[in-house]
Amino acid sequence: MENNEKNQENRQGGEKKYNGKPRHYGNSRKGGYHHGRNGKSFGNKKPHSASAADNAEAVDSAAKQEEKLSPASEAQESKPATENRENRQAGEHKPRHDRNNRHGNNKKRRPERQEKPEKTEAAVEEKEPNEIPSNTGFIPEPEPERKYMFDYDPEPIPEKEEEKTVEVVGIRFRNGGKVYYFAPGEIEFIKGEHAIVETVRGVEYGEVALSNKMVGESEVVFPLKPVMRKATKEDDERNIENRKLEENAKPIWYEKVAKNGLEMQLIDVEYTHDNAKLCFYFTADGRVDFRELVKDLASVFRTRIELRQIGVRDEAKLFGGLGSCGRPFCCNTFLPDFAQVSIKMAKDQNLSLSSSKISGACGRLMCCLRFEHDTYEREYATFPKVDTIVDTPKGRGVIIESSFLTGKIKVKMNNDQSIKIFGKSELKVLGMIKVREEVSEDLKKLEDK
Repeated sequence: MENNEKNQENRQGGEKKYNGKPRHYGNSRKGGYHHGRNGKSFGNKKPHSASAADNAEAVDSAAKQEEKLSPASEAQESKPATENRENRQAGEHKPRHDRNNRHGNNKKRRPERQEKPEKTEAAVEEKEPNEIPSNTGFIPEPEPERKYMFDYDPEPIPEKEEEKTVEVVGIRFRNGGKVYYFAPGEIEFIKGEHAIVETVRGVEYGEVALSNKMVGESEVVFPLKPVMRKATKEDDERNIENRKLEENAKPIWYEKVAKNGLEMQLIDVEYTHDNAKLCFYFTADGRVDFRELVKDLASVFRTRIELRQIGVRDEAKLFGGLGSCGRPFCCNTFLPDFAQVSIKMAKDQNLSLSSSKISGACGRLMCCLRFEHDTYEREYATFPKVDTIVDTPKGRGVIIESSFLTGKIKVKMNNDQSIKIFGKSELKVLGMIKVREEVSEDLKKLEDK
């Protein structure tokens, strides 16, 4: 209580004391300075305990300092600034800026855009674009001619590089129609001659099916093995002896197979030309464990034994024969490899789906069904197929038979169920009937598994 009374007396007497001591004004919170959010003071602010008279004195001193710093301030000071100061001293407040004119009346405006004077023809002729003072000694390069959209030089079409060729000779062996390429070296071969070559199985005796010829490297499988020599009379005689030895080996095969209790059907026996290997070709219903059979055969023939299981198509290729067309089997004469054949190929060619008519001697679908399949697919892409709904001049119907070879299409009419023949140009395709194709089990067995 005593301290408060002393402080009040000091304030009334004009002395700035606190608890009987002079009050210090420093940069601390106790000094009475107003601090901002970040702890910084607002400069020349009065302490909290200052009275209204002190505030007025502070405002007058600040105005005097401004007059000292800028003696010509009265002339430069704008009218709104003086009005605002008088209002603040009188305790009134007036906004400095008008909302409708936030930037004040002294807003800087851009100078109006001046239109450039149009260049006359005389001015253009006076100054050339490439004109440079002669004292510089610089000679400009001539500008390239401008090329417009269609004014250009066409790019040259790169020429295809010629494929490298290699000289080969084609040789066919006795167990198939496939021709294998060999490097003839400096030997000239004639079709029909015989030659001795080295293959994966060993030294072989083959017939020349293609004389010396240059073919592209893409048709050759590298490395290309060379031909050892032309077959001599001794080679011909030895080949005949090997055929006799092969026939003598068959009874021994049947004896050893029966001894081991195996179910294997012998197809062919083949000796290599140098008698280094004896190969037995057989068929069986499933996998066969023939390890003991190989030991028994090796003890008799005293050479390397090879057993190779083949399929029914390979069997027909080795045996040969005549097909339903009256010609030799395609696989035994000219087909190098077997291609996939399906029942769909027979349907597309409008063939009878009878197993006896579309199967060959091997019990599988005939290889010749594949020959014309690509042609039928290409033509039927633009020709109406069977089970197509069409609109005809005599009504609507469904195609039951279609042949692009004759150009005739048989249509079963919807109104009277009669069958009528039309041309392709007379029909308008409307859609397809979804028919569930059911294939019998007998036909499925004809396809390759």
